Amino acid sequence: LFFQEFKVALKPDESESENKLDGETASDSESKSEFGGSPPVPTSDDTPEVLNRALSNLSSRWKNWWVRGILTLAMITFFFIIIYLGPMVLMTIVMCVQIKCFHEIITIGYNVYHSYDLPWFRTLSWYFLLCVNYFFYGETVTDYFFTLVQREEPLRILSKYHRFISFALYLTGFCMFVLSLVKKHYRLQFYMFGWTHVTLLIVVTQSHLIIHNLFEGMIWFIVPISCVICNDIMAYMFGFFFGRTPLIKLSPKKTWEGFIGGFFATVLFGLLLSYVMSGYRCFTCPVEFNNDTNSFTVDCEPSELFQLQEYNIPLVLQSVVGWKTVRMYPFQIHSIALSTFASLIGPFGGFFASGFKRAFKIKDFANTIPGHGGIMDRFDCQYLMATFVNVYIASFIRGPNPSKLIQQFLTLRPDQQLHIFNTLKAHLVDKGVLGGSEDA
Repeated sequence: LFFQEFKVALKPDESESENKLDGETASDSESKSEFGGSPPVPTSDDTPEVLNRALSNLSSRWKNWWVRGILTLAMITFFFIIIYLGPMVLMTIVMCVQIKCFHEIITIGYNVYHSYDLPWFRTLSWYFLLCVNYFFYGETVTDYFFTLVQREEPLRILSKYHRFISFALYLTGFCMFVLSLVKKHYRLQFYMFGWTHVTLLIVVTQSHLIIHNLFEGMIWFIVPISCVICNDIMAYMFGFFFGRTPLIKLSPKKTWEGFIGGFFATVLFGLLLSYVMSGYRCFTCPVEFNNDTNSFTVDCEPSELFQLQEYNIPLVLQSVVGWKTVRMYPFQIHSIALSTFASLIGPFGGFFASGFKRAFKIKDFANTIPGHGGIMDRFDCQYLMATFVNVYIASFIRGPNPSKLIQQFLTLRPDQQLHIFNTLKAHLVDKGVLGGSEDA
């Protein structure tokens, strides 16, 4: 119904004769570019020439296999490199990926409807992206760099009025949109206004959650992303060799064999990866800003989540494995939940993207990566995964952060600090932690 309404919105004049197709004008009937003609995103063979020559003797099926395989290894190698370079580089890469995904989705809208010459559409889209990023990254800076912000007067003022400034910036864009309204394009302009905001919700908001997950510890960033990558690869492998039963009409190439095989492979991979990473502080410690060195630090005493524990094996399984107990990290148990979501629910992000592409009759969001499509084609499941991880951490993992409380306490006025001290002292005396005035 949404896309039926979307097509109806394409009518430039309500008095057009009804024997035309929905939203079809004289110029549309020539190009047929909206929904039935040539796709707005080019889908030509963009495979590097060196690979074309090397794989020229193979069938198209096996050629696609090798192209995807080689470029997947290249992307995995790049992923390991940026992990090695540290959290700041990771955050920068997340920002770049976010901008590219936004560009790909907005470009689809522009290419489909460019013949209508919508005023300020692209300008306002990028302006709203700037506003939303300013809001989210400003919140992150205030939260994780609190002491640095309070130390610098300009940053302190910006932090104090951050939300008001963000709202004022958004309000400016809102007024610009209203002023850009053209009588014959009212409905279409409002649809594109919604298009931009839904894109911001899907791309910018969830990329912001990825950065929050990173600050909880690089393991919360690496394991979920790796599970999605593993599921994508293993589902393709199982489907390529054993796939017989179609899974969903939105993606005809997806099979039940690939879906189920990818699930078991991803759970096993998640357990192994979690075991390896839980032993290294650089992965398990929260990413914090050191005010003395003005740099990020990932050094801490590992929490119980990353300390080996002994667990009893259920009696039913003891006869099978021959063990009564097993030593493992508690995080490995959480990794089962992460890998299960990545393999059972995460693919629905890909199905959603497939439905979107089919609605506009395009094969890929772009042709940035040969054999894989655009950046959004690779990150359609990652954004859904990022939201789940953030909710999971908030619900089952995260507790009060003493260091942040102390940072905020030290920025208060002396009389406020004294009031909190007396209140805390009275509370500890009531709890029996302090014995009274002699302990004070």
